[in-house]
Amino acid sequence: MKTSSRAFVRRPRGVYIATGVGLVIVVLIALGLFLPLTGFLAATTASTAGLVPFPVLSVTGVTLLGLVLVAGALLLALTRRRPAAAWVWAVLAVLISFAVTVFPIVAVAVGSADRAADIGPIIGDLWGRLSGLLPS
Repeated sequence: MKTSSRAFVRRPRGVYIATGVGLVIVVLIALGLFLPLTGFLAATTASTAGLVPFPVLSVTGVTLLGLVLVAGALLLALTRRRPAAAWVWAVLAVLISFAVTVFPIVAVAVGSADRAADIGPIIGDLWGRLSGLLPS
């Protein structure tokens, strides 16, 4: 008696193409947009002595959550049996990676807007100190 058990389910080629294209685009977004952007924003924070805040913990948390979600979406794309469903999951992975890439910009902009309200008294204090030192 011969029993056959297939551990590997044969999937259409479109499923592998969708997952591969999604993976390549996600890697390009990570290497071409996310890493340079976060490096630029962190360098801006360092060069302005903290005047432009960079929320390291929230960016790290969103990045790790995005990594899990993207990996899950690509895994779901790989395990689908229909290419259309695989494309949906691959596109969702790309959209999640774009959202993770945009988050540091939004976080720094919100933090900078909070700091902008504090900059007026600092400039006024500096002006007062400088105008007191300069003869009139």
